[in-house]
Amino acid sequence: MIVTVGRIGRAHGVRGEVTVEVRTDTPDERFADGAVLATEPAARGPLTVLASRWHSGRLLVRFDAVTDRTSAELLRGTMLLAEIAADARTGDPDEFFDHQLVGLTVVTVDGDELGAVREVVHAPGQDLLAVARPDGGEALVPFVTEIVPEVDLGASRVVVDPPAGLLE
Repeated sequence: MIVTVGRIGRAHGVRGEVTVEVRTDTPDERFADGAVLATEPAARGPLTVLASRWHSGRLLVRFDAVTDRTSAELLRGTMLLAEIAADARTGDPDEFFDHQLVGLTVVTVDGDELGAVREVVHAPGQDLLAVARPDGGEALVPFVTEIVPEVDLGASRVVVDPPAGLLE
């Protein structure tokens, strides 16, 4: 299974280093020296990590084929992908890979079906579940325990307790 582990941002400095918007809970593993990452678009990769470091709360990465600022800027917006086992778990019962959530049925705590998870949106500061509604619309549900008290992978469902007005 292929998962997104990051997105390349702007160049940092003149030696080819780039900022990476991290989309994994294991950045030290995914961006370790020598790690090979597939890319989207595929023509920009694969990329091999030469070095990575944290600087002012941001991950900075150098790739083997990127030696200057111009080359680094050409990678901006590239999605970084890694292979994981299809049955892999995060190790934390309250954390999930995006692919585990997509397609799950979304129901309220009262049992009313709202639709199915179409996508997990990684917005700044807050992950959202994009729920495809049966009427063709879409609802964005903040993926926080107060609103999403239960994710049951075995039953293929997500239970939500939306505050008034969230789904209107």
